[in-house]
Amino acid sequence: MKIKFLGTGTSVPSLKRNPSSLLIEAGGRILVDIGPSTVRRLLEFGYSLSQVDAIILTHFHVDHSSDLSTFLFASNFDLSPRRNPLLIAGGRGIRRFVSGLMHLYPWVRPKGYRLSVLSLKRPFTFSSLIVDSLPVNHNKESIAIRIEEQGKVLVISGDTDFSKNLMKLAKGCDLLVAECSFPERKVEGHMNLPVLSRIVERASPKTVVLTHLYPEWEGYERPLPPPFLIAEDGMEIDL
Repeated sequence: MKIKFLGTGTSVPSLKRNPSSLLIEAGGRILVDIGPSTVRRLLEFGYSLSQVDAIILTHFHVDHSSDLSTFLFASNFDLSPRRNPLLIAGGRGIRRFVSGLMHLYPWVRPKGYRLSVLSLKRPFTFSSLIVDSLPVNHNKESIAIRIEEQGKVLVISGDTDFSKNLMKLAKGCDLLVAECSFPERKVEGHMNLPVLSRIVERASPKTVVLTHLYPEWEGYERPLPPPFLIAEDGMEIDL
């Protein structure tokens, strides 16, 4: 399983960090979140849109979802329009969310390929992966995601405050990709280092990569102890 960080930032414009998006390669390719400019970022890193087999949204905020309409539009009108199936999955309300996009932008309705929309309520198998999710503390539709392949476990927090469900999913995992919006400042619905440290202490993931980083992180100079790492756009991790 290979994890590629396409965007590690937030809704605050940054030349260094794109908004949230993560590409997972394992049999197929799954995008987790698709914030602004993700489509361009895919091209910059050498991927075509038709190479993406599924898109999972952790929630519907624009910095995690706004390039979905761009992706669907381009899938119809690319130089080589999409022909292979596409899965879109997410928490409660995902079908209404996608339907709303198609009502607003009728040009994004699939023309030459099959689109499936899945509301994540129980584990499902996708290619060689077992995908599970649980609600977390951000929006009513917000979920954290657990992806397992051949005994290796990746957990993605999405945006969340302190969450027992996140601890449950991340228990003993190989890699936890965790939003940590601020080093010290606490904002409702988001984690900072003290909150994330509580989760890590109880869940004991082997490695924790911090993402969804607001500009306050750019001036943060304290070294982070293991198992913490700070994500950068373009970073890759192999599990």
